[in-house]
Amino acid sequence: MKPSFLQPLQRFGFAIAISVSLASLVAAQTVPPAPPADSAPASAAAPAVAPAPSAAPVSVAPAAPSAPKADEAENPYGIGALWAQGDLVARATLLILILMSMATWYVLITKIMEQSKILKQSQAIDEGFWSGGSFAPKMQALDEDSPFRYIGESTLTGANKFGSFNGAVDLNTWLAMLLQRASSKVQGKLQGGLAILATVGSTAPFVGLFGTVWGIYHALVSIGISGQASIDKVAGPVGEALIMTAIGLAVAVPAVLGYNWVVRRNKQVMESVTAFATDLHTALLAQVKR
Repeated sequence: MKPSFLQPLQRFGFAIAISVSLASLVAAQTVPPAPPADSAPASAAAPAVAPAPSAAPVSVAPAAPSAPKADEAENPYGIGALWAQGDLVARATLLILILMSMATWYVLITKIMEQSKILKQSQAIDEGFWSGGSFAPKMQALDEDSPFRYIGESTLTGANKFGSFNGAVDLNTWLAMLLQRASSKVQGKLQGGLAILATVGSTAPFVGLFGTVWGIYHALVSIGISGQASIDKVAGPVGEALIMTAIGLAVAVPAVLGYNWVVRRNKQVMESVTAFATDLHTALLAQVKR
């Protein structure tokens, strides 16, 4: 029989053994099993992505023509639209301005040609014309439309009538009167057409302004009827009406400048005509005294 003090030790050791056995059993159940050694990683086991099939060739369609730029677009306004959309008064005003312009340029061209011809004829009369002898054959040698020939022939014709006055008028006064009369006719011919230039230059701007006022009036009436007062509805008709003023100024400016130029050249021509008349007067008096 074992001593009594050993029995508690035996019981305590038996309890410890039972506790260790239970702890080992619980630990074995809670630890997860280790993965198999020959298993590959998940990323490696995933199948490789198959290459995408080659895309079929795509046919490129030709590029569509680019739309015209805004500044290359056809302008719906202008002189053509003004004529097509204008009424009888607007068209008549435009025709009047066109006729004024045509008359201005016709007068300018004809007067410049006429003045240049007279100045050239004046230079052609050299010193041999005054070298003595009868003036009648010398006058015949000049051009038929020459003002110098007209003055000379008129004076010679009038001088032949001097004997019929029976000494009531002296020869000097009679010749001076004949030359003055012929020179005045030449000057009057040179001034032909100046009235047209003056009239066009002073009235063309007002004719164009009348066309502008009339066009704006009809444009505002049309806008009021349509009920649309946007800038695209107002700018076009009003701009067309303002063209009339521009045309009037374009007609008037050449007329005014041409008038001043023709008047200045007329003075130059008349100086040569007056000089010829003075020389002829002196030469005729010298012939009579001989």
